[in-house]
Amino acid sequence: MTASDERVVEARGLVKRYESGEGYLEALKGVDIDIEPGEFIAIMGPSGSGKSTLLNVLGLLDEPTEGTVKLDGEDVTTLSDREKTLARKRTIGFVFQNFYLIPTLTALENVEVPALLDRDPQTQARATSLLERVGLGDRLDHKPSELSGGQKQRVAIARSLVNEPRLLLADEPTGNLDRATGRQVLEEFERIKEEGVAVVAVTHDPQVPEFTDRTITIVDGMLER
Repeated sequence: MTASDERVVEARGLVKRYESGEGYLEALKGVDIDIEPGEFIAIMGPSGSGKSTLLNVLGLLDEPTEGTVKLDGEDVTTLSDREKTLARKRTIGFVFQNFYLIPTLTALENVEVPALLDRDPQTQARATSLLERVGLGDRLDHKPSELSGGQKQRVAIARSLVNEPRLLLADEPTGNLDRATGRQVLEEFERIKEEGVAVVAVTHDPQVPEFTDRTITIVDGMLER
C-alpha cells in the first residue's frame, strides 16, 4: 500500500472529558472512525453532540483523554505540540464557518499565509492557481471587505489547499452562506475529493449529505450505527 492509498485517518476509542462544575463532561465516548483518501464525509448531530470536539481531535487541535489517532499510518496522539503543528501543516487543511481571513491582506496574500515560513518560491504561483480554480482569478488583489460571503469562503478553501493536504476538515462551511452559495462551496469540495483529498464536514445543513459519500451521525458523544 502506498502513502497515497493508505487510510488518511484511523481513530480508535476516542474519549474526551472536560472538567465541569459537577465533575466531568464526556464529549466523546469511545468513537472509532476511519477516513479514506478521496472520501467526502458529513458529520451531523444536534448541538452539543460532540461534532466539533471530534473534528478538533481529528485535526490535532485537541488531544483525546483516551484513544488513538493515526494520520497517514502514524500515531500522532502523543506528539509534542511542535510535532503536531508540523503534522497539521503537512497533512491537514481547515475551513471554518467564519472564514478567518486576515482583513488587511488581499485574497492572494491570505491564501499564501500557511506557506509563508517555507520560503517556497512556488507559493505565489500555487496560491494564484488555487484562486483561479475556485473562480476568483479576478479578485487576487481584493481584501476580504471587498468580497461576498461566498467569495470569502472560496478564498478560505484555496488557503486550506495551499500546502497540498491529504485531509480537509470543514466546520459548518456553509453556515454563513445562502443555499445557492452553499451549493457552490459543496461542489468545490466534490472537485477536491476527486483529487484524492479526504473531506470531512461538520454541519447542520441538510443539503450537505446530497454531496457526500457517507454521513456519520453523532449523538451524546457516540456514533449512531
